[in-house]
Amino acid sequence: MNVSGNVVVAVAGGLVCLVAVVAIGWGVLSYNRLVRRRNQVSAAWAQIDVQLRRRYDLIPNLVETVKGYAAHERGTLDAVAWARDGAIAATAAEPAARAHAENALSQAVGRLFALAEAYPALRASANFLGLQGELSGTEDKIAYARQFYNSAVQTYNTSIQSIPTNLIARIGGFRGRDLFQAAGEERGPVLVRFQG
Repeated sequence: MNVSGNVVVAVAGGLVCLVAVVAIGWGVLSYNRLVRRRNQVSAAWAQIDVQLRRRYDLIPNLVETVKGYAAHERGTLDAVAWARDGAIAATAAEPAARAHAENALSQAVGRLFALAEAYPALRASANFLGLQGELSGTEDKIAYARQFYNSAVQTYNTSIQSIPTNLIARIGGFRGRDLFQAAGEERGPVLVRFQG
C-alpha cells in the first residue's frame, strides 16, 4: 500500500472513531437529561403530595368549626369527611385516580363553604375565617404544584417520545407519566344543593 492509501485509511479510521465518540457522548448526555427530567417529575409529584397532605390536615378542623354552627347539616359534613377519606386512600394511586378523588374532595369542600353562606355567625367566626384563608392558600399552592407537575410531565414525555432520544428512552426503560387532570364531569362548576 502506498502512502496516500495509508493516509486515506487513517483519516477514515479517525472519522469512524470520531463518529463513535460523538454518538456515545450524545447517548450519555441524552440519558442523563432523561434522568433529570424523570427526577423533576417525581419531585413535582412529591410537592403535590405535600400540599394535599396539608389540605387533609386542615379539613377536619374546618368541619369541626362548621359543626358548632350548623350541626344539623350532617349530610354535607359527612360528605366532606368521606371525600377526605377517599382522597387519603387514593394517595398511592395513579394520577388519574388520585385526581378524581381530589376533585371530589374539592367539590365537597366547595359545598361546605357554600353552606357557610347560610350562617352569618359562622361567616363571622375568626376561627372559620382563619381556616378558610389557610385552605384557600393551600388550594392555590396545590393548583401551582399541579401546573408545575403537568409541565414537568409534558417536557419529560416529549423527550422520551421525540426522535432520536426515544431510542435512548427505550433502551433505558423510561416510561411516560400521566398528567394530573380533572375527569370530564369534574371540569364543570360545582353544583350546590341544600337539602331542607
